[in-house]
Amino acid sequence: MPELLPLFVTLSGRRVLLVGGGRVAAAKLRQLVAVGAEVRVVAPDVRDEIVATRVEFAQRPFADSDLDGVWLVVAAAPPAVNREVARAAEARRIFVNAVDDPSNATAFLSGVVRRDGVTIAISTSGHAPALTGLLREGLDALLPRDLRRWSATARRERRKWRRGGVPMEKRRPLLLDALNGLYRRVSKKVTL
Repeated sequence: MPELLPLFVTLSGRRVLLVGGGRVAAAKLRQLVAVGAEVRVVAPDVRDEIVATRVEFAQRPFADSDLDGVWLVVAAAPPAVNREVARAAEARRIFVNAVDDPSNATAFLSGVVRRDGVTIAISTSGHAPALTGLLREGLDALLPRDLRRWSATARRERRKWRRGGVPMEKRRPLLLDALNGLYRRVSKKVTL
């Protein structure tokens, strides 16, 4: 498999097609709705929890025309359907996330840690989703509990650096010093 380029995309307000109406599709739907995607579901059978989300859905098999106006397609269907979706999407240059079906995927949804304005994504190129999940849990446990303070400090420092024309290569050491400063101030307050 070729190397992947990690990429974060804005799906808010953009059309995403979800092919499949089962348990896995329902989980993917929650992720897509959470980032503001305009999701349309197409599947012969659609779970009640998908219907309850009030997204647009068509209770029928996939058709090539379902890809009209779509930015991304998530195929959470049987392999034969995923192949059909992948073929049609390739012809239109649309990326496909084929759930647990890497041979039909051109995009991979990853294990994601989202906390306090920080997003970390982990991928095994769709070949070891359980490992992806374990790594996600481990990284989440390693992140500092006060990550919100780290994010606020980084944003504040970035504004100063941009105003001052500080080159990118000089910013990391400055940020590390600013983050260490958070703890120096705390330890001074505690010292008697």
